[in-house]
Amino acid sequence: MGAEVHEGENDGGADVNRGVDREFLSLERELTLLLRRARASSGEMARQVHPDLEPAAYGLLVCLDDSGPQRATDLAAYIGVGKATMSRQLRALEELGLVAREPDPADGRAWLVHLTEEGGTRFRTVRAGRREQYVRKLAGWDRVEVAELARLLRQLNESPES
Repeated sequence: MGAEVHEGENDGGADVNRGVDREFLSLERELTLLLRRARASSGEMARQVHPDLEPAAYGLLVCLDDSGPQRATDLAAYIGVGKATMSRQLRALEELGLVAREPDPADGRAWLVHLTEEGGTRFRTVRAGRREQYVRKLAGWDRVEVAELARLLRQLNESPES
């Protein structure tokens, strides 16, 4: 792995980064900045979809648009929240007219959540605008680099948490 970092000593002279690889410190710094910016961006995009949409619910719309109708339990697992949180978010999305539920044809006891026509239209309009921002921001990147970044982020997202 990478070299140990022996910089960044605090005023007491103790090495605050002893044993930590420089690459992982850099990764933490860059991910922290990316996530902070993504949270702000998600809030803005959520408001564009609907002024009363919670920023956290934007990810649900992404999932439903990408994968089609889903059970609430599958959405909760995908996003990484509990059933109660998911129920609250879905109820709010239903009240805004962005999603609806229908019986699961494979299991009459379960329900599938899907985007409404209005929800899909609003979401896809905002998503297209976001995609254009990425295209502009990464205009100087080679398409292979963009694909590699997407692959690496997917790999990170699919890694089990420990």
